Amino acid sequence: MTEERRVHLSRSAPPAYQSLAAFSKTVGGIAAESGLDDRLKELVQIHTSQLNGCAYCVRVHVERAVAAGVSPDVLTQIAVWRDSGVFSDRERAGLELAEAFAFIHEDGVPDDVYDRVGAILSEQEYVALSWILVSINAFNRVAIAGRYSVPPRDDLAGEDRDAASGAAW
Repeated sequence: MTEERRVHLSRSAPPAYQSLAAFSKTVGGIAAESGLDDRLKELVQIHTSQLNGCAYCVRVHVERAVAAGVSPDVLTQIAVWRDSGVFSDRERAGLELAEAFAFIHEDGVPDDVYDRVGAILSEQEYVALSWILVSINAFNRVAIAGRYSVPPRDDLAGEDRDAASGAAW
Protein backbone atom coordinates (compact mmCIF):
# COMPACT_ATOMS: atom_id res chain seq x y z
CA MET A 1 0.00 0.00 0.00
CA THR A 2 1.19 3.51 -0.68
CA GLU A 3 1.86 6.14 1.94
CA GLU A 4 -0.92 8.29 0.50
CA ARG A 5 -3.03 9.71 3.30
CA ARG A 6 -6.62 8.49 3.29
CA VAL A 7 -9.57 9.06 5.53
CA HIS A 8 -9.61 6.50 8.31
CA LEU A 9 -13.20 5.39 8.48
CA SER A 10 -12.90 3.94 11.98
CA ARG A 11 -11.47 7.18 13.37
CA SER A 12 -13.72 9.47 11.32
CA ALA A 13 -16.97 7.79 12.35
CA PRO A 14 -16.36 5.83 15.57
CA PRO A 15 -20.05 4.99 16.10
CA ALA A 16 -20.19 3.24 12.73
CA TYR A 17 -17.03 1.28 13.45
CA GLN A 18 -18.28 0.40 16.94
CA SER A 19 -21.48 -0.89 15.33
CA LEU A 20 -19.43 -3.04 12.95
CA ALA A 21 -17.40 -4.35 15.91
CA ALA A 22 -20.63 -5.10 17.80
CA PHE A 23 -22.00 -6.86 14.71
CA SER A 24 -18.84 -8.96 14.61
CA LYS A 25 -19.28 -9.88 18.26
CA THR A 26 -22.90 -10.91 17.59
CA VAL A 27 -21.74 -13.03 14.67
CA GLY A 28 -19.15 -14.64 16.95
CA GLY A 29 -21.93 -15.58 19.35
CA ILE A 30 -23.96 -17.13 16.54
CA ALA A 31 -20.90 -19.09 15.45
CA ALA A 32 -20.29 -20.35 18.99
CA GLU A 33 -23.94 -21.39 19.35
CA SER A 34 -23.72 -23.31 16.09
CA GLY A 35 -20.66 -25.21 17.30
CA LEU A 36 -18.14 -23.75 14.85
CA ASP A 37 -14.67 -24.02 16.37
CA ASP A 38 -12.16 -21.19 16.54
CA ARG A 39 -9.78 -22.93 14.13
CA LEU A 40 -12.37 -22.98 11.32
CA LYS A 41 -13.46 -19.40 12.03
CA GLU A 42 -9.90 -18.11 11.82
CA LEU A 43 -8.97 -20.16 8.75
CA VAL A 44 -11.85 -18.72 6.72
CA GLN A 45 -11.15 -15.17 7.89
CA ILE A 46 -7.48 -15.47 6.96
CA HIS A 47 -8.32 -16.88 3.53
CA THR A 48 -10.96 -14.23 2.84
CA SER A 49 -8.53 -11.50 3.85
CA GLN A 50 -5.84 -13.03 1.60
CA LEU A 51 -8.25 -13.10 -1.34
CA ASN A 52 -9.35 -9.52 -0.73
CA GLY A 53 -5.77 -8.33 -0.26
CA CYS A 54 -6.22 -7.07 3.30
CA ALA A 55 -2.81 -7.36 4.94
CA TYR A 56 -4.08 -5.86 8.20
CA CYS A 57 -6.82 -8.46 8.66
CA VAL A 58 -4.53 -11.31 7.59
CA ARG A 59 -2.16 -10.37 10.40
CA VAL A 60 -4.91 -10.02 13.00
CA HIS A 61 -6.46 -13.39 12.14
CA VAL A 62 -3.13 -15.21 11.85
CA GLU A 63 -2.36 -14.07 15.39
CA ARG A 64 -5.77 -15.22 16.56
CA ALA A 65 -5.33 -18.54 14.77
CA VAL A 66 -1.99 -19.10 16.49
CA ALA A 67 -3.66 -18.29 19.83
CA ALA A 68 -6.32 -20.90 18.95
CA GLY A 69 -3.60 -23.49 18.39
CA VAL A 70 -3.28 -23.45 14.59
CA SER A 71 0.25 -24.50 13.63
CA PRO A 72 2.57 -22.58 11.29
CA ASP A 73 2.42 -25.55 8.91
CA VAL A 74 -1.36 -25.21 8.58
CA LEU A 75 -1.16 -21.43 8.23
CA THR A 76 1.28 -21.72 5.34
CA GLN A 77 -1.08 -24.09 3.53
CA ILE A 78 -4.20 -21.87 3.54
CA ALA A 79 -3.51 -20.24 0.17
CA VAL A 80 -3.05 -23.68 -1.43
CA TRP A 81 -5.70 -25.56 0.52
CA ARG A 82 -6.99 -27.50 -2.48
CA ASP A 83 -3.60 -29.16 -2.90
CA SER A 84 -2.91 -29.68 0.79
CA GLY A 85 -3.78 -32.61 3.02
CA VAL A 86 -3.79 -30.67 6.30
CA PHE A 87 -7.45 -29.58 6.24
CA SER A 88 -10.52 -31.52 7.31
CA ASP A 89 -13.58 -31.81 5.08
CA ARG A 90 -15.29 -29.16 7.25
CA GLU A 91 -12.36 -26.79 6.81
CA ARG A 92 -12.26 -27.41 3.07
CA ALA A 93 -15.97 -26.60 2.90
CA GLY A 94 -15.36 -23.41 4.85
CA LEU A 95 -12.45 -22.34 2.67
CA GLU A 96 -14.46 -22.98 -0.48
CA LEU A 97 -17.36 -20.96 0.91
CA ALA A 98 -14.91 -18.18 1.82
CA GLU A 99 -13.89 -17.98 -1.82
CA ALA A 100 -17.51 -17.81 -2.95
CA PHE A 101 -18.18 -14.93 -0.55
CA ALA A 102 -15.01 -13.05 -1.49
CA PHE A 103 -15.96 -13.26 -5.17
CA ILE A 104 -19.73 -13.10 -4.66
CA HIS A 105 -20.01 -10.43 -7.36
CA GLU A 106 -19.09 -13.03 -9.99
CA ASP A 107 -21.65 -15.81 -9.48
CA GLY A 108 -23.17 -15.39 -6.04
CA VAL A 109 -22.69 -18.65 -4.16
CA PRO A 110 -22.75 -21.16 -7.02
CA ASP A 111 -25.15 -24.08 -6.65
CA ASP A 112 -22.35 -26.65 -6.71
CA VAL A 113 -20.52 -24.87 -3.87
CA TYR A 114 -23.75 -24.51 -1.90
CA ASP A 115 -24.49 -28.22 -2.37
CA ARG A 116 -20.96 -29.37 -1.42
CA VAL A 117 -20.80 -27.16 1.64
CA GLY A 118 -24.38 -28.07 2.62
CA ALA A 119 -23.52 -31.76 2.47
CA ILE A 120 -20.84 -31.21 5.13
CA LEU A 121 -22.13 -28.41 7.36
CA SER A 122 -25.48 -28.26 9.09
CA GLU A 123 -27.82 -25.43 8.13
CA GLN A 124 -27.03 -23.69 11.42
CA GLU A 125 -23.28 -23.98 10.76
CA TYR A 126 -23.73 -22.73 7.17
CA VAL A 127 -25.65 -19.70 8.43
CA ALA A 128 -23.05 -18.93 11.11
CA LEU A 129 -20.15 -19.33 8.69
CA SER A 130 -21.91 -17.13 6.15
CA TRP A 131 -22.30 -14.34 8.72
CA ILE A 132 -18.61 -14.64 9.64
CA LEU A 133 -17.80 -14.19 5.95
CA VAL A 134 -20.10 -11.17 5.64
CA SER A 135 -18.39 -9.63 8.67
CA ILE A 136 -14.78 -10.22 7.57
CA ASN A 137 -15.53 -8.95 4.06
CA ALA A 138 -16.88 -5.73 5.63
CA PHE A 139 -13.78 -5.30 7.80
CA ASN A 140 -11.54 -5.99 4.78
CA ARG A 141 -13.26 -3.25 2.83
CA VAL A 142 -12.91 -0.70 5.63
CA ALA A 143 -9.17 -1.38 5.94
CA ILE A 144 -8.48 -1.59 2.21
CA ALA A 145 -10.49 1.52 1.28
CA GLY A 146 -8.57 3.52 3.87
CA ARG A 147 -5.22 1.96 2.93
CA TYR A 148 -4.68 1.27 6.59
CA SER A 149 -1.04 0.78 7.37
CA VAL A 150 0.32 -2.50 8.63
CA PRO A 151 3.17 -1.47 10.90
CA PRO A 152 4.90 -3.99 13.13
CA ARG A 153 2.66 -4.79 16.07
CA ASP A 154 2.91 -7.25 18.91
CA ASP A 155 -0.21 -6.16 20.79
CA LEU A 156 -3.27 -8.13 19.69
CA ALA A 157 -5.05 -7.30 22.95
CA GLY A 158 -4.45 -3.61 22.25
CA GLU A 159 -5.93 -3.99 18.75
CA ASP A 160 -9.02 -5.65 20.20
CA ARG A 161 -9.31 -2.85 22.78
CA ASP A 162 -8.94 -0.20 20.07
CA ALA A 163 -11.50 -1.93 17.86
CA ALA A 164 -14.04 -2.08 20.68
CA SER A 165 -13.62 1.64 21.32
CA GLY A 166 -13.80 2.57 17.64
CA ALA A 167 -10.21 3.80 17.70
CA ALA A 168 -8.64 1.05 15.63
CA TRP A 169 -5.88 1.94 13.20
